[in-house]
Amino acid sequence: MLKYNGYTGHVEFDDEAGLFHGEVIDTRDVITFQGTTVEEIQTAFQDSIDDYLEFCKERGEKPDKPFSGKFVLRLPPPIHHQIYVKAVQSGKSLNKWVQETLEEAVT
Repeated sequence: MLKYNGYTGHVEFDDEAGLFHGEVIDTRDVITFQGTTVEEIQTAFQDSIDDYLEFCKERGEKPDKPFSGKFVLRLPPPIHHQIYVKAVQSGKSLNKWVQETLEEAVT
């Protein structure tokens, strides 16, 4: 994964074309880049982000920022209830319990 200016790029190698191609994965806008070497793909990634931010600025639009911190999740009511009970039993809010549980899962 590539990181730049708060954005993350995912890169794959196309062996038939002999090049790397990538996409910024943490925005709803489509931002792609490509290169034939590691250095080229890194530069292309950064240039694509810079171009995207400049394009948004020229149009007077706010760029799509990577993640707002809001996470909407739909659950079956029995699971929702079980999670709520676990949170109460641990002395935490539902939000805090879910946050800590997810943090444990990804670290």
